Amino acid sequence: MNNTNELIRIEAVTHRFGQMLAVDNVSLTIHENEFFALLGPSGCGKTTLLRMLAGFVTPDSGRLMLDGKDLVGVKPYRRPVNMMFQSYALFPHMTVYDNVAYGLRQEKIAKAEVAQRTAEVLEMVGLSGLARRKPDTLSGGQRQRVALARAVVKRPRVLLLDEPLTALDRKLRVEMRLELKRLQHEVGITFLFVTHDQEEALVMSDRAAIMNAGKILQFGTVEELYESPNSLFVANFMGESNVFTGRLVVTGEDVTLAGNSGTWQVAPDAHRRANLTHGDSAAIVVRPERLRVESAASAPVGEIGNALEGMVTDLVYLGSTIEYLVELRDKTRLVGRVQVGQQFGDFKPGATVRVSWNIQHGLLVAHPSSAAPLAK
Repeated sequence: MNNTNELIRIEAVTHRFGQMLAVDNVSLTIHENEFFALLGPSGCGKTTLLRMLAGFVTPDSGRLMLDGKDLVGVKPYRRPVNMMFQSYALFPHMTVYDNVAYGLRQEKIAKAEVAQRTAEVLEMVGLSGLARRKPDTLSGGQRQRVALARAVVKRPRVLLLDEPLTALDRKLRVEMRLELKRLQHEVGITFLFVTHDQEEALVMSDRAAIMNAGKILQFGTVEELYESPNSLFVANFMGESNVFTGRLVVTGEDVTLAGNSGTWQVAPDAHRRANLTHGDSAAIVVRPERLRVESAASAPVGEIGNALEGMVTDLVYLGSTIEYLVELRDKTRLVGRVQVGQQFGDFKPGATVRVSWNIQHGLLVAHPSSAAPLAK
């Protein structure tokens, strides 16, 4: 992130489509030159919020501020924003050059400046040699670059991107994530990026907001969302999770989680940070890379904190890492991810193993449950 000056302020914005509440009293600030992601499942309201900033949807209430000016009521073409769609929406009868130059020509900019700015942005996205080609002769990744060039050539204050990588295959998506991040730094434009893919958000974003059912559940740096989720929904949405549920037992400084299949230690003060107290229903979330997998017969190494015995039911070799699927005696299934060369044994399906985690690595969050409450 290059700057922490506030650029966009969304204040108590609400919008309904008929009886459906699409965006529910959302407030958010986005910084200048920031790559910000709106992340959430389909139908959570993230695209509606993006379209309100673009001017295609009008909020029922609230304010949308950009550079201190309210955008509500301002026509889309008069806003200093540009939007890049999933479909790219390129003109098939125009060349790459003409597609990129189109917006500048519509603004009656001098021919020399149009030529200069178009050439510069085509060079930036690596398409100078394809300027005279038509979109139907390009690959998916090349068309995506044309759409991106067309969006940034007008030098908007904010570029709105609505899941622009969805149509690409996985290898190209991975490449374009880095390309988008590089370009965002190079052009110095605030990017507001909508996605349902947490991996995209982790790779590209400075900060992100998790949305569900029209509300923002949590926002912050991607590290904060991954390492310190404020709910089980956020924890699960930001990555794979091993989840242990139960009731909190607080006895002085000793905090544990009592569940049907065991009792687990909780880091001191974790319940206070999660705003939980004795008797509350809660969950411990352990990321796969934090789960230690070793032989059940070996001597414990270091501070284990919590340990369980199980059987390896499958393993997945991913090149740099190995994922072990472990089933506990109560049929709970866990995933442990270890770096190749750093595993504590050569485990095959059927092997008995001990899985453990340091209590500091167990993320404590509230968990709705019908379990009987503990005595206060």
